[in-house]
Order: sequence, then C-alpha cells, then structure tokens
Amino acid sequence: MENNKTRTERIREAQKPGKPKKQLKEQKTPKEPKAPPPKRENVPTMPADPDSMFKEGFLKSVYNEKPEEHVITRFPPEPNGYLHIGHSKAIAINFGFARYHGGDCYLRFDDTNPEAEEERYFIAIQEMVRWLGFKPYKITYSSDNFDKLYELAEELITRDSAYVCHCTDTEVKLQRGGENHGPRYACPHRERPKEESLAEFRAMRDGKYKPREAFLRMKQNLEDGNPQMWDLTAYRILDAEHHRTGSKWRIYPTYDFTHCLCDSFENVSHSLCTTEFQLSRISYEWLCDALKAYKPMQREYGRLNVTGTITSKRKIAKLVDLNIVRGYDDPRLYTLVALRRRGVPPGAILSFINELGVSTALTNIQIVRFEQSVRRYLEQTVPRLMLVLDPIPVIIDNLPDDYLEELELPFSPKDPAMGNHTVPFTKTVYIDRSDFREVDSKDYFRLAPAKAVGLLKVPFPIKATTFTKDPNTGLVTEVRASYEKPEEGTTFKKPKTYIQWVSASAKHNSPIKAEVRIFNPLFKSENPDAAEGGFLKDVNPDSEEVYPNAMIETGLNDVRRRAPWPEEEGEKDVNNEDAGFETVRFQGMRVAYFAMDKD
Repeated sequence: MENNKTRTERIREAQKPGKPKKQLKEQKTPKEPKAPPPKRENVPTMPADPDSMFKEGFLKSVYNEKPEEHVITRFPPEPNGYLHIGHSKAIAINFGFARYHGGDCYLRFDDTNPEAEEERYFIAIQEMVRWLGFKPYKITYSSDNFDKLYELAEELITRDSAYVCHCTDTEVKLQRGGENHGPRYACPHRERPKEESLAEFRAMRDGKYKPREAFLRMKQNLEDGNPQMWDLTAYRILDAEHHRTGSKWRIYPTYDFTHCLCDSFENVSHSLCTTEFQLSRISYEWLCDALKAYKPMQREYGRLNVTGTITSKRKIAKLVDLNIVRGYDDPRLYTLVALRRRGVPPGAILSFINELGVSTALTNIQIVRFEQSVRRYLEQTVPRLMLVLDPIPVIIDNLPDDYLEELELPFSPKDPAMGNHTVPFTKTVYIDRSDFREVDSKDYFRLAPAKAVGLLKVPFPIKATTFTKDPNTGLVTEVRASYEKPEEGTTFKKPKTYIQWVSASAKHNSPIKAEVRIFNPLFKSENPDAAEGGFLKDVNPDSEEVYPNAMIETGLNDVRRRAPWPEEEGEKDVNNEDAGFETVRFQGMRVAYFAMDKD
C-alpha cells in the first residue's frame, strides 16, 4: 500500500555501482535463454486526451471568437526570477493552444527592467519551456524593439496622445483619486504643447533628468472608470545598463507600453494572459488604436495558485538567503526547477493542468491535490523497486553460506511492457526496521519472534528465531531467521503479509547503498503568509527526513540504463547518456516515489 502523505522524495547514491555490463556478465546464466523485454510503452494518464482543454470550454470559445487560419501566440515571461508551478499553466496554454491549432508560439522575454534581470533567469526559463515539451517558434526579446518602440513613443506624442510629466509619485496618486478614491484630475503637464513634450522626451533620453524626475505618460481618459485608462506611464528613466543593449538607453518602456506593441509586431493572433490583466485589455487596445497598429485579440484566463507554499520571488530569495532551503531548486519549493529536481515528470505537470481545465475563474489548489495527480501519473509510468530506509540484517540460518537464488521481478505488475529484472536472494537479507517487532501481537502481521512473514517474490516465508540488540541504544542490530520451505507433500501456508527486502551479494554489488531524503511540506499551514509573525514563522522544522544508510535493490542499475522514465514531453528524445539524474524515477514499494539527485 502506498504512503499517502503529501510529501516528495529523492535519493542520492552513496556507493558507485559497478559498470552495468560487468554486472550482467557476473550474473549466473539462466538455463533457458530469455527473450528481451518488450519495448517499454507509456500508459496514458488521466485525462486520456491531453488536448481536451483546447477542445472544450474557455479556450474553444476563444478560438471560435477568432478562428484564424494561422494561430500565433506568445509566452512573455519577465527574466527576473525562476518560473514556478503557476507559470506552467501559462506555458501549457500559450504553447499548447498554438500547437493544437497548427500555429506558432513565440518565447518572448519581457526584458524592459534591467535592474532586476539576470542571465541565469533567461537560461532557466528556456530550459523549463523545453523540459515541458515545447519548442518556441522563435526566441525574441522586447529589447529587440527598443528603437522601434522609441519611434512609436515620439509618434504618440506628435499625435497628442502622450506627454512628459514631472509629478511625484504622491502627486500622481492624488490625480488618480488617492487612497480615499476622491475626484480625479489632470496632471498640470497634460496640456503642454506636443512640441514641448517631444523636446522633454528627448531630454529624458539624453540624460537631462534623473530617475523619477520625468516620465512619459499616455494621454488616455481620466473619466473612464477603469484605472488602466488613467494616463499610464509609457517610459521611465533608469540608471542601469541593459544586458543586451548596454548603456545605449537611459529610458525604458513600461509593460503597458511594450506588451501590446510587441504582440502587434509579431502578428500575435491570440494574446492569452491571466485575469489580473483583464482591466488592461482596454489600455492594450487603446494604444494599438492610437498608433493605428495591428491589434491582436487579448483574452484572459484564471491563474493557478497553489496553497500551502509560497511562489513569491522575493520570499523564496529570503528562504535561500537564510539557508532554510538549499537553493531555488530545493525539492521542497514549487519552482519548476525544484519540481524537476524532485523527479516530477513534465508530463505529470501538463496532465495536472489539463485535468484542472481552463476558465476565467481563479484556481486555488491545495498541494495535496497536485501531489495526488503526480502520484497517479507516476503509478502508470515508472517502475517499482524494493527499497529499505532503515535496514537491519536478517541471517537465514538454515541456508548455506553460499546460497544464491536469482529471482525475476517485474518492473510493474500492471504493465508487462516495462519488462523484468533479476535480483539475488541469499543467506543475508536486509529488511526495514519498521518491519520487525520485538514483541508480537495479534494485530501485527510482519516479522516478530516465532512469526513468519513473506519476502516479496521469494518462494517461501522466513520465521524470526532470535535477535540481537545494541546495549547502548537499545536498537535491534540483527535478526536470525529460518527459511520455511515445506517438506515434500506438505501444504504450503501462505503468509498474511509480504515485506520488501534487499539481499547481500558481493557478486551482484548488492545492496546499492544510498542516502535518502524524504520531504514533508515546507510550511505547517495552508496559508504561510497569514501566519502570525510572517511566513518564516510557519516553516516546518521537520520538512526533511534523512536516511543515510538506506539500501536499494540492484534493479536500480537497470532503471538507470533505461532512463528517462517516462520518455515523454521534453524528455522524449533524450539519450540515456544525456538524461539528468532526476529522470531516474521509481516507486519504492510500500514507501513512496523517488528520483536520483545530483548531490
């Protein structure tokens, strides 16, 4: 029975196993040659149709509203942090919508704020898009269009639809009604001659003003009830070199000015974004109309929030800086790089998004629901292995010292296509400490003195006879047992319970020793931000459990040779030599799901 706790697990090898080919040569040759295992095929996960979210509901209606022959979309992240689980929905929608309709999707970096952008974010974002199985039509940058955007800003001024403002932030807020939502009024610079605004804008460009001393604002409609029409800023001054344009520019366009125009330049047909930009649709369309530019259709879907964790870039940085987590890819986080390192397959994330569906409603999902969806996916796509977290040796006294039996185990009892592997069974096996009890009871069905228990796939059970304890710790250090093989002609009594085990065999380099880290939720509550004293006070001190002496059966070597598991999405065409550690995924029987780690 699988462990149903909401947690994630990963392992790192502590022992370097011998080369796979040598291990196979050292194993006994079977009496009858075996046919090679059938090629592994991935069983479809739920929902069965990966395109269902484009065939019905919101996204179907969006396409029907504008049924373009050539659909063009874009995914426009800001390169100022690592993408998180919420971004996976935007990636799946924008790239998936274009792919489903035979179109193209741009990966466009919205790099208009050089103060916050770093090269590592550009690289990580591209990796995550590829990992999720999507290939951008082109990778572009808003900064590609800085010259053209500047020209359009000047044109907007000459059309008397923009002006240079010298108001303070406080004054601008008051013009928009202030905190008390009072009457709105125009900036005193709003009606300055357009020739004067043009000269001032060029002065901004040429370095006359310091940051916050001058802005270019769009001349929209202060009477409109939508705050996105209250003369938004189009350009501001920043004292920062740009990673691509260097020191060429001292003024940079804002998102509200850049986004719709870059969509227009790239002939985007469907500009799909979250509902937080719903109010921005009117300003998006206003600017395109003001400049007589091609106007894409913007439509908004509900964003994905996962409760019980945090996704704020600033707060994650705090966790990293305080060494609460080991980095942005710490498996306890919900950044995409962390989910990849944890061993969550990209297909499981896309399946989860498809399972949720797409609408205009905000989607708040508990971590437990995401974890359940991932486990359902893994149940059908990764092999099973025996793993012992806290091993104790069991010596089977009535077996010879050189006893060796090679047992064939399936990687999956439900999917024969995953194939089989061989493990040794010898005089010494290791079982988990939790599977032995010093004092037996009627409601206990695992190993105890004078009680028999089955070892998974071993023909006959074992019965504990004696055990040894450490006098200092009181822990059991060894169990002695007998192999309960019935005499000929007697009836074999099947044991009530079977437990996992790993055998000691130098010939097979068994067991494989490993450090295992089991992860519990990083936070104690469903809403860490609401915790008294802030989210740092809500950190779970038991979010990581480490088992330094764990043991895994030798089937892990076969799993490594055949990684990635499963071969889907961005890992579909990856060679085994290039597959990351996290693609070596398996189910530790009766424990949890695991993946190898880079540490």
